[in-house]
Amino acid sequence: MSGNVLSQWGKARIAALVLGLAVAPFSLPAYAAPECGDTGAGFSEWLSAFKNEAINAGISPDTVSLALDNVAYDETVIAHDRNQGSFQGSVATFAAKRVTPYRVKKGRSMMIAYAEAFDRIEAKFGVPAPVLVAIWGLESEFGAGTGTYPTFSALATLAYDCRRADTFHDELMDALKLAQRGAIDPTRLHGAWAGEIGQTQFMPSVYLQYAVSLDGMRNPDLIGNSEDALASTANYLKRHGWKRGEGWHEGEPNYDALLQWNDAPVYAATIALFADKLAAQR
Repeated sequence: MSGNVLSQWGKARIAALVLGLAVAPFSLPAYAAPECGDTGAGFSEWLSAFKNEAINAGISPDTVSLALDNVAYDETVIAHDRNQGSFQGSVATFAAKRVTPYRVKKGRSMMIAYAEAFDRIEAKFGVPAPVLVAIWGLESEFGAGTGTYPTFSALATLAYDCRRADTFHDELMDALKLAQRGAIDPTRLHGAWAGEIGQTQFMPSVYLQYAVSLDGMRNPDLIGNSEDALASTANYLKRHGWKRGEGWHEGEPNYDALLQWNDAPVYAATIALFADKLAAQR
């Protein structure tokens, strides 16, 4: 939707009201919240309407209340959304800031610490430890930095904002589904500014579709359980075309799966470079 959508919506609404007065003077609709907005002015009305929509879609009132009663419009989320540029520049420049000696050393130690889990994951999904550890390190510093933004406020802000309202409306609804099934605690959930959560930063829709527990016996926990987060990442890659035993650089069979993880070529190439450095130490 464009930034001018509110004025267009207003004109259409006025026309509908005039028509309604002409044919049904005693059946005026109740006030409707704006479909989206470019400032926080209409956020409360929009949120109230969204809560009703979620309950009508089958989310329990208790879940909606726990998740959404304390959300707030977050201007810092909008600022991040308007000023994205982290995937620009050359691979060498991008990777130099992220594939540091510290991260390589830390990654090697994590491969040793979780060696048994990595063996099980590779046997099941075909994705080797160096690739998973590279993603883990880049996304959240191996689980140490999963994000500080209140997830439901971030998602609600972006669902209300006109730039990508439809996309984030669905992500917010999926986050409520995760809360309802007990996969997340909506009162304590924090993540990245765009709503990614967990140790490898899944959007709620991806969490719903690809999350697995390594032992297969419980709700997957991608926030507090590293093995689940890694297994779920491997599951995602496998289901996006990862081929066991094949290479992961551009032109090799598994590069496209890395692009499915993040469609910025500079990021996919950095995962591949990081994985190379980790694989060389095995």
